[in-house]
Amino acid sequence: MHDDVFIVGIYSTPAGRFPELSPKDLARAACVGVLSDAQLDGKDIGHIWFSNMMLDFWGQPNVKGQVCLLPLFEEGLLPAGVATSNIEAACASASLAFNGAWKDILSGECELSLAIGLEKMYDPSRRAEFFVRLEKGTDFLDPQLWTRQYEAVAKCCGAKFERGPDRSLAIDIYALWAKTHMRRYGTTVQQIAHAAAKNHTNSAGNPRAQYQFPMDVDAVLSDRVVADPLTRAMCAPISDAAAAALLCSSSYLRTLPPEVRNRAVLISGHAVAGGRSRASWEDERAPVVAARKAYKMAELNPDDIDIVELHDATSFAEIHLVEDLGFCPRGEGGPFTASGATALDGMIPVNPSGGLVSRGHPIGATGLMMLNELCLQLRGEAGAIQVQNARIGLAENGGGLIGTDLAACAVTILESTSGAEIAP
Repeated sequence: MHDDVFIVGIYSTPAGRFPELSPKDLARAACVGVLSDAQLDGKDIGHIWFSNMMLDFWGQPNVKGQVCLLPLFEEGLLPAGVATSNIEAACASASLAFNGAWKDILSGECELSLAIGLEKMYDPSRRAEFFVRLEKGTDFLDPQLWTRQYEAVAKCCGAKFERGPDRSLAIDIYALWAKTHMRRYGTTVQQIAHAAAKNHTNSAGNPRAQYQFPMDVDAVLSDRVVADPLTRAMCAPISDAAAAALLCSSSYLRTLPPEVRNRAVLISGHAVAGGRSRASWEDERAPVVAARKAYKMAELNPDDIDIVELHDATSFAEIHLVEDLGFCPRGEGGPFTASGATALDGMIPVNPSGGLVSRGHPIGATGLMMLNELCLQLRGEAGAIQVQNARIGLAENGGGLIGTDLAACAVTILESTSGAEIAP
């Protein structure tokens, strides 16, 4: 068994709408990119964890990774016969693939493991069908249960739970969650808009982002309402992209050239938690539990974190997640964000990449894209969005909605190793 696990290579394609690219094209780009970043040929990869949610929309309902990666096996870019495990956990799929690769190294099963995630979401000819397919992530085994629950939650905060044909159910649920937080703590739509405006402005400096234009609070608020109180600028777009990470042991890392070792990033904490379907904001919800476990593993606390990438599928999510992760007290996420504390030059920069609402949200790739952004920061390679003196970063990636909690949540803490000696 190994004590330390490192990211030795990581890569993400840009996010966007790419009708000319197939899922296999995206998989190829991610694999070529991550091997180039690690300066490796891939022959030592002992396991592949493949993350995706919606390939059945494109006609591939099973053995998704084996099919998408087949050309790469045949060409020798990936080792023939290596085990490939397919992972699906809604928006947290890529982080669960990362979790598998991390456990590979910890257990000693292999010295080098690959996590890859991709999503192909954009098809202009089947937009309506896409939203129908996306709804299938809901509990259709017993739909009256969640319908009644959300209707009851809405009634308690003087609202109605309403569905819309041109958006995902997740947006309707996030809008309802925002209303409960606003009623409970006095959070305002202007504070939510501050989070959105910050992230859109950040993404203007990120070449991997789907949207690369700044917005101010007034522009966010004046955008089209998708589900009250959320405007379009507060909601993550449909995206195509792929990302991949190569994880290795310390013993394997020591065999590599100095220029590779110096760019490796230590995984100092990593945890996954499941949700509680009837949780209140004060309960031990999935992000709270996963964060506490990751902090404990890393022997760190929120004050030690230099930079954060979190799962803002809507900008309201950023408000409650800065609370969940311990960066401000419960109920103060709105004022904390509006104060500038989470700005690029703030006390704790959150989503310098632009976050999901602006960098993009290709479901099966999102968790690895977030980790790629952190690694670039910790290596000092983030360009215009570089956070000065960033040494420790945290990523939070949530997947699926179960009642009033996330179905799955992963929190990962990474540390720069530049100039540090790799322990045996």
